[in-house]
Amino acid sequence: MNNFQKNLVLFIRSQFKSSDFIPLHQPCFKGNEKKYLIDTIDSSFVSTIGNYVNQFEESVAKYTGSKYAIATVNGTAALHIALLTAGVGQNDEVITQSLTFVATCNAISYCGAESVFVDIDKDDLGMSPDSLLDFLELYAELRNDGLCWNKKTNRVIRACVPVHSFGHPVKIFKIKEICDKFNIQLVEDAAESLGSYVNKTHTGKFGISAAISFNGNKIVTTGGGGMIITDNKLVAEKAKHITTTAKKKHPWLFIHDQIGYNYRLPNLNAALGVAQMEVLDEYIDKKRELANNYMSWFSNTNYKFVTESSQSRSNYWLNSFLADNREDRDRLLKYTNMNNIMTRPAWTPMHTLKMFKGNLRTDLSNTEWIENRLVNIPSSVIL
Repeated sequence: MNNFQKNLVLFIRSQFKSSDFIPLHQPCFKGNEKKYLIDTIDSSFVSTIGNYVNQFEESVAKYTGSKYAIATVNGTAALHIALLTAGVGQNDEVITQSLTFVATCNAISYCGAESVFVDIDKDDLGMSPDSLLDFLELYAELRNDGLCWNKKTNRVIRACVPVHSFGHPVKIFKIKEICDKFNIQLVEDAAESLGSYVNKTHTGKFGISAAISFNGNKIVTTGGGGMIITDNKLVAEKAKHITTTAKKKHPWLFIHDQIGYNYRLPNLNAALGVAQMEVLDEYIDKKRELANNYMSWFSNTNYKFVTESSQSRSNYWLNSFLADNREDRDRLLKYTNMNNIMTRPAWTPMHTLKMFKGNLRTDLSNTEWIENRLVNIPSSVIL
């Protein structure tokens, strides 16, 4: 044990005012959750039909500034459908980052497509526009059909999925410019970035669509849940249709006109979401206050705390700092967890998992550098 480890534990306990186990990010229920749940139960509409599903969609659409929002059972389902409605299909390629939660690549695989990995930037932990451009200039060509083709694999590069890691917005303006140049659909993985902005535009508003997660550890939770946001009416209509088993409207017949998915969010979960959205701004203020406290504390240490960029406003879903190296990271993780402070490393990079080891990738030096050093620390809303 060294003084930094001990002082870090003491500081975290002082913030959360607890001598008990402190989780990484626990849900917070301080509003109308119980009231709306009881109302849902009393209504008998507890499954995928109910007023709270519609209200939840409307509240997320309004909050993010989107024309449409389609609720799904989880964030992975939201990304899966977002990719399908962007035209991603069998044998396509989708460019993403290796430093992400596995759900990103799983959703790509569900479409029959293959993930291609480019590097991240160290400052915001998200897709590097330079790495993306380097890859496309080396491998991509626009052919007479107007599509972007990979010259090496002879597959269509259909979409690009940057991830707003831990709530920190990526350099989305540059990424969008590159995607537009190469005629690649931009689908944002905004699973963790509800309440995060680039300038005054909410994350998820830069591409054709985006996916948000409401898992139990997110800033707003419905237990399990997700949302597709888009300004494209055709995308919204298609997403709504295929997430409800592609069932055509009819007073009594069961007519399905294509392969669909049973991905609609239940009304019970949506009731939680409506209540949570009512207090989201307060939650974000509290999370940013905690992040500022961490920032001040880390400024007196030799460790770098991960902060938002000058053009963005992060929700600081998870607070992170960078250890000196992998050995230092592992010592810190071991000590904090042994002392009932839940800390976690970054995700294991996708290109090192057996399912994706053979996938095409660029140099991933920054990805591996960050993975060796990043430590996530307790980030729950403190009321």
